[in-house]
Amino acid sequence: MAALGGDGLRLLSVPRPERQPESAALGGPDPGLCCWVSVFSCLSLACSYVGSLYVWKSELPRDHPAVIKRRFTSVLVVSSLSPLCVLLWRELTGIQPGTPLLTLLGFRLEGIFPAALLPLLLTMILFLGPLMQLSMDCPCDLADGLKVVLAPRSWARCLTDMRWLRNQVIAPLTEELVFRACMLPMLAPCTGLGPAVFTCPLFFGVAHFHHIIEQLRFRQSSVGSIFLSAAFQFSYTAVFGVYTAFLFVRTGHLIGPVLCHSFCNYMGFPAVCAALEHPQRWPLLAGYALGVGLFLLLLQPLTDPKLYGSLPLCVLLERTGDSEALLCS
Repeated sequence: MAALGGDGLRLLSVPRPERQPESAALGGPDPGLCCWVSVFSCLSLACSYVGSLYVWKSELPRDHPAVIKRRFTSVLVVSSLSPLCVLLWRELTGIQPGTPLLTLLGFRLEGIFPAALLPLLLTMILFLGPLMQLSMDCPCDLADGLKVVLAPRSWARCLTDMRWLRNQVIAPLTEELVFRACMLPMLAPCTGLGPAVFTCPLFFGVAHFHHIIEQLRFRQSSVGSIFLSAAFQFSYTAVFGVYTAFLFVRTGHLIGPVLCHSFCNYMGFPAVCAALEHPQRWPLLAGYALGVGLFLLLLQPLTDPKLYGSLPLCVLLERTGDSEALLCS
């Protein structure tokens, strides 16, 4: 605070010894070794997650129900064991988060209702244009659409659809747990929260390159198209990963990123080219622009940490002698 008050206050302030990181105070390994342990742990998690998809040998495509069921089993096992990697990281580095493990991973009751609703609302605002496009192209009106969505038969049909379960439930839950909830606490003490938000999604983006194997295997397109599609998917998933990592840090909850992930999987990448050729393209383009503008305007207010209680990652950094005022307040 003295530095913010001008030169006079700076001259009058009494210098204090720098606060030592808790890992050093506990006699843990040096920061360089801690970073190597963190990066190796994240790589191990990413490889284990992707590797679990290929423990089953099959000549069937990835969308076949039998393949999906087998992958459910292996992915759920790896995801359930992923918190153990965080425990091992804690023992190797000597860093004590100061909060229970489940709380650090975003499983907590404090502020859970705003954490579930506000990030999803923010994401829906971002997709205002695509939602308008979907409503314009839907043959049924709003009342009929709500009846279909709320009908128990519709939900029963979804719950028996393996592809729906994969895209809307299993993938969002397991990917956010592994690539956000487990990786961010390990990376943040090494890089700081800001760089961790941008670094963590790289593991997430690279993990999606495994789709190249199956596309080449079943010759779903030309080699050039497959690699171009993979590069685009890496870029899109990395940007999306930054967003959900930001939500995880700012809310301290896992439920928000999981719901946003599920919603984005349902919507897919915005069909901007189709909007440009749409008969009502000008209202649609206005909806796209309005959605992006409102999203940027509401991003900070709707993710204000005051709405969600204490933030476990910020507590962790305070205990390691670091602070991230921009993300923690």
